[in-house]
Amino acid sequence: MALPFQKELEKYKNIDEDELLGKLSEEELKQLENVLDDLDPESALLPAGFRQKDQTQKAATGPFDREHLLMYLEKEALEQKDREDFVPFTGEKKGRVFIPKEKPIETRKEEKVTLDPELEEALASASDTELYDLAAVLGVHNLLNNPKFDEETTNAKGGKGPVRNVVKGEKVKPVFEEPPNPTNVEVSLQQMKANDPSLQEVNLNNIKNIPIPTLKEFAKALETNTHVKKFSLAATRSNDPVAIAFADMLKVNKTLKSLNIESNFITGAGILALVEALKENDTLIEIKIDNQRQQLGTAVEMEIAQMLEENSRILKFGYQFTKQGPRTRVAAAITKNNDLGFSPQQRYGDRMPDLRETGQGCYMFVLDFLTYATYVLFAPGHLW
Repeated sequence: MALPFQKELEKYKNIDEDELLGKLSEEELKQLENVLDDLDPESALLPAGFRQKDQTQKAATGPFDREHLLMYLEKEALEQKDREDFVPFTGEKKGRVFIPKEKPIETRKEEKVTLDPELEEALASASDTELYDLAAVLGVHNLLNNPKFDEETTNAKGGKGPVRNVVKGEKVKPVFEEPPNPTNVEVSLQQMKANDPSLQEVNLNNIKNIPIPTLKEFAKALETNTHVKKFSLAATRSNDPVAIAFADMLKVNKTLKSLNIESNFITGAGILALVEALKENDTLIEIKIDNQRQQLGTAVEMEIAQMLEENSRILKFGYQFTKQGPRTRVAAAITKNNDLGFSPQQRYGDRMPDLRETGQGCYMFVLDFLTYATYVLFAPGHLW
């Protein structure tokens, strides 16, 4: 079943792109190149042969005659003398002629297998069913291909029954493809712009045909939306302009709790923009940026570690660090945020009255309350 967003794109399948490009003027072509540079600054979606721009703008100085040029090059090559050899070639052969040795042909003698007279007599008088059972014991599965064992055998009562299989084939378990994401992109975008209170989570994962301007519109809509708490756009071919748009959104949004931008084409510049925006955001508690097209580098990882040490609201950070130093700092920062970032009311909620009645619960409640109070009183930046 095709999504409504895909149905709208079907009318553009049979368009002749060469004909459209041929009708554009030079100014329109330059404007199209600027738009493409904004959508894909690294030309990651283009083949390698089409990434280099045409820079041959210099006018020709005269007529070009290919045949005349080839004749000139051939004439110059024939007139140029060859360099003389230091040792003149005389054609004399020195040394012995190499004759490869003939490898001896290996001949294998067939070994005669002799059995005890009792075993030979038992095998000679054995029936097909007994031989079949013996093959099963010895693991000789090649007897399955023997047509004799495909026939039905007679059982003890004189009737016919199926032969027991030595090896039973396992049934192949079907592997089902992951169903496509059912999210309607256009409807979700309109709901976000209208600040629909029923829309609190948006999942655009694995929708690869969303245009970059549309993703920027989602970021712009989140700036004024006060109901969406979780937004995910993993594996949507997002790039640095999209990351910068979401970074601008994080500076003003006060509702979003979780953001997932994993498995995209975002480089270190886009991640740094998000990191700088998180220093001004006090509501986001979870962000995932792992599995980008290229590694972020040590400098970016150090900036991430510094941001997490300064931001006490981030409780979950999805990224696999490559260096030990930033990994250790981030682990300590996340542990501190999880230990001190929750008040007893946030951690236990409705269970607080029940925990007060038990001894262990009362001890946990008092310990958490004192820890939280100590953090509030003596946290850096608080003046008392």
